[in-house]
Amino acid sequence: MSLTSAFNIINSAFDANAAQTAAISRNISNSSTTGYTLKTANLATSSYGGVEVTSITRATNSALLEQALAANSQSAGQSALASGLAQLSATVSDSSSTNSTSSTTTASGQSPSAMLASLETALQNYQASPSDPTVAQSVVTAASQLTSSLNNATTTVQQVRSQADAAMAQSVTTINSLLSQFQTVNNTIVSGLQTGADVTDAEDSRDDILTQLSQQIGISTVTSSNGSEAIYTDSGVTLFQTTARAVTFAPTQTLTAGATANPVMVDGVPVTGSSSPMAIQSGALAGLATLRDTTAPQYQAQLDQIANGLVNAFAETNQATPSTPNPLPGLFTYSSYSGAMPTDTTVPAGLAGQIEVNASVDPSQGGNVNLLRDGDISGGGANYTYNATGAASYTTRIQQMISQISATQAFDPSAGAGSSDSLTDYADASVSWVQAQYQQATDQANYSSTLATTASQALSNATGVNLDDQTSQMLSLENSYQTSAKLLTTVNNMFSSLLTAVTAVLPA
Repeated sequence: MSLTSAFNIINSAFDANAAQTAAISRNISNSSTTGYTLKTANLATSSYGGVEVTSITRATNSALLEQALAANSQSAGQSALASGLAQLSATVSDSSSTNSTSSTTTASGQSPSAMLASLETALQNYQASPSDPTVAQSVVTAASQLTSSLNNATTTVQQVRSQADAAMAQSVTTINSLLSQFQTVNNTIVSGLQTGADVTDAEDSRDDILTQLSQQIGISTVTSSNGSEAIYTDSGVTLFQTTARAVTFAPTQTLTAGATANPVMVDGVPVTGSSSPMAIQSGALAGLATLRDTTAPQYQAQLDQIANGLVNAFAETNQATPSTPNPLPGLFTYSSYSGAMPTDTTVPAGLAGQIEVNASVDPSQGGNVNLLRDGDISGGGANYTYNATGAASYTTRIQQMISQISATQAFDPSAGAGSSDSLTDYADASVSWVQAQYQQATDQANYSSTLATTASQALSNATGVNLDDQTSQMLSLENSYQTSAKLLTTVNNMFSSLLTAVTAVLPA
């Protein structure tokens, strides 16, 4: 080997050492940076026997990355659903309870179930004192509190739906921004790989964008031979392939009961809502859509069924023609009533928000509280009067109203709380449904969050920086540098000796 070759080999060793040291220094300085992956300077033997840096690569694990993305999506979706259900659950968190020894139902809060129990208690007290206007007034008060509870629960449902709709709009904005960023970084990676540039930091950025995107919408990715990545929703709709697809959404300014909100569209194809051929399954967007379009409307349907049950249970019938009762609203009516009483399957959407105490029986609205006992609340005439003699001790009508609370009624089974039950049991079933939905969503959100944390940690362990390992490698490189320096000194001395020898034999 010539001394020139030796110098070249030693010089390449210094260059390789410098490149490796730079990579390790870079790793150590970014060891606590979220999403940073381990960088490695790859060496190869050169044509003259030295070493050279052929590339800088990063640690990757595609399987763990996909698991982390999926876990993020599930966690975000369940968290969004649980957050909305927490608000719905608050409307029934104080339901009524029954004393096992006395069988007396007592109210413990402001939920429809508790207020129904209070109304039943007030009616029982009224039955014992039918001539006492103060006791009669307590029935009207309890009825007003019950209607307020249903009104407020309906307001909460629409607030939850509107909040979800607004959050979906923000999510779509975030998704479009992330897809735009992804396109820029993806183009940098593709062009960099073609020229042999170090694109590892750009690849880290691309993965970080995917992580953020997965929190908004469930995704999967496919990497092509040129390094470009394509993104698809978890239902298979293309979000990015060379260019970002347009994700669009038109927020609903006012969401009323029964109103159908707009779907999220990708290139004109709906990915949320019942009309979607490929609905997304996870991510905050999916959780919000489920809350807005399925869970909250179903609870609204249950509230409407309770309101319908009240209107019908307390309706007054034609006493002259029992075979054709022609019922009219009694204690309870509703703002959109137009002459036809609702049935279990023809309940006006949002009835629970419209139900109210009939003004004619409410003294605060100029009504006569004794109509509770005597009948003809809706002005149907003598045929709708139960207490024809006006007896102060009359209790038959009061007893009928008490009985109707526990009488079996038909309910629309599509609301999800039963199809044939008493008002009390149906209201309690609705309470159980909401609380079960909330508990299930909360448990799933906690589990998904733990799973996401575990998946993220597993990915970090596989691709992140181990400080102990990097420090050890840095020490090895320092020793290698010292060895190369000694070799350089030796070759330099040999070269000097050679020059001296040559100089000595040359003529003066």
